[in-house]
Amino acid sequence: MATSRNTGTGAPGVRRRGTELERAILDATLEQLGSVGWTGLTMEGVAARARTGKAAVYRRWPSKADLVADALRSGLPTPEEPPDCGSLREDLIQLCERLRAAMYSSSGCALRAVIDECDRTEAERFVEIIVGRVVEPGKRMIGEVVRRGIARGEVRADATGDLVVDVVPALMMYRHKVTGAPLERSDVVGIVDQVMVPLLRPRTG
Repeated sequence: MATSRNTGTGAPGVRRRGTELERAILDATLEQLGSVGWTGLTMEGVAARARTGKAAVYRRWPSKADLVADALRSGLPTPEEPPDCGSLREDLIQLCERLRAAMYSSSGCALRAVIDECDRTEAERFVEIIVGRVVEPGKRMIGEVVRRGIARGEVRADATGDLVVDVVPALMMYRHKVTGAPLERSDVVGIVDQVMVPLLRPRTG
């Protein structure tokens, strides 16, 4: 009588191929980056997590950097339009909540591992991804929220510089790294109410 055989590449008796296998490997890479970091990540570990052989990984990606770059490209969210609630405060809170969710997503944890652990030479491999998929979209959304606030009279007209759009992500990363604790909604509200709204409010007198 024939018996099913576990191939080690997925569910018993099922061999994944093509895009299905590639997706499993990329997902495993993000998970491993989030749990063991850049330094601890190995092609063998990714293969084990994806339940495939390491040869299947090396056939597609000749190096760890190539694999991580593709995993980040596939896992990072597509840039969205900024919230438009009709209020500067509500727009900023919703936007900060989006950024917070992205920070603690699988791809966000993976990206932070790369940023925290790569040396300068290694990090150059990922600059285009980080800037193009994370930094610039985030700054664009914050800038749009600020411009809408200017149009409504909630924000002073000169609050359009690069430093303004850097404040939210810089504070969020600083708070996370210094305290070592996950950002909570109360932290988001504090950043908006104690820093951003006073910073952007039109001057009086």
